[in-house]
Amino acid sequence: MNLNKIHGNIMGYIAKVTSKSMVTIPAKLMRKYGIKEGMKIKFVETKTGILMIPIPKLEDLWGIDRQHASAILEAIRELEAERRKEAKK
Repeated sequence: MNLNKIHGNIMGYIAKVTSKSMVTIPAKLMRKYGIKEGMKIKFVETKTGILMIPIPKLEDLWGIDRQHASAILEAIRELEAERRKEAKK
């Protein structure tokens, strides 16, 4: 089977599947994508193969929206004002 024909000329990593269906993710990829021990990975089937999507823990998302804090606070204020206005009707 010619893998270049299937996947194009893509450089990648090779891992071996163990007898317990385990695969070791290369350390370079773990660092690059922030994959940590205990994290969940979602597997998505595509036409060309399997896509692995790391799912961060909820705690790791704390503060992720800091750069948008002022816009979020303004939206909350607008919603609260709108609710107060509708409650008076």
